[in-house]
Amino acid sequence: MAPQLDPGDLVVRAQRGEPRAVARLISLVENAGPQLRDVAAALAPHTGRAQVVGLTGSPGVGKSTSTSALVGALRKQGKRVGVLAVDPSSPFSGGALLGDRVRMQEHATDDGVFIRSMATRGHLGGLAWSTPQALRVLDAAGCDVVLIETVGVGQSEIDVVSLADTTIVLLAPGMGDGVQAAKAGILEIADVFVVNKADRDGADQTVRDLKYMISLGDRRSPDGAAWTPPILKTVAARGEGVEDVVAAIDSHRDWIDRSGERDRRRLQRAESEIQAITLEQVRARLGDVGGSAALPELAKRVVAGELDPYRAADELIAAVGSG
Repeated sequence: MAPQLDPGDLVVRAQRGEPRAVARLISLVENAGPQLRDVAAALAPHTGRAQVVGLTGSPGVGKSTSTSALVGALRKQGKRVGVLAVDPSSPFSGGALLGDRVRMQEHATDDGVFIRSMATRGHLGGLAWSTPQALRVLDAAGCDVVLIETVGVGQSEIDVVSLADTTIVLLAPGMGDGVQAAKAGILEIADVFVVNKADRDGADQTVRDLKYMISLGDRRSPDGAAWTPPILKTVAARGEGVEDVVAAIDSHRDWIDRSGERDRRRLQRAESEIQAITLEQVRARLGDVGGSAALPELAKRVVAGELDPYRAADELIAAVGSG
């Protein structure tokens, strides 16, 4: 049996910049083992300092290339950078390629960069279930900026907005994004728009479509201060326009600090995390309801019209809770 790791000791070592300690902590939160609570308690006093930037967009827009380019630009400013790159899990094998780390090899030997690929493990929304706690690990480890790169997402998979201080939505010309700009969904969450692969035909049209979409709405904080998402063009593979993206991130950080939006977002993030953990604990307490002896009988009564499914659920909860 493997010896139990001391979460407090791992946190201290992570704060000293030991990559192995950071990796061990993230593994502990990913595996959701018995030490998860101890890890969370050890991390709590050391979090809340990192600037969290989410990058999302449809498959093929260049998220990994853009993330790598941003890492390089941020390192030039002397900032320590963490990257959580989420890859989809196979619905058949449960495995994941975790290819984002392969595409960021140029930063692999930089002590000021920590890159971790994470599998979704069936979790929807573009992130892994353990991403919030992994973010806390990198925050506690002294990262100035944490970049969260989602899987290739669609219009309804927008979990990253609940984690990020600044959300970047990437688009690329010729991929139908102009049509999507007129629809509700992922494009409504952007704090910064980036049209990547801007050397291709159609980039200017994509920018025009986005400007039109932005003109239809108004982004305001609770005190009425407005934020208009900038629209930037990049060619991330060549590093073109990346400095402008960093400048936009900094501008948005200043705005959320002045307007109180950062505090509002982080409170909302904490509420969402508490709610998710609570629901998970409820599921764990109930156990596998499919294995409950009461379930087949309740199902028969629903089919027979003797019970409605809501009352049946109440009875199942009572039966499992008292067991």
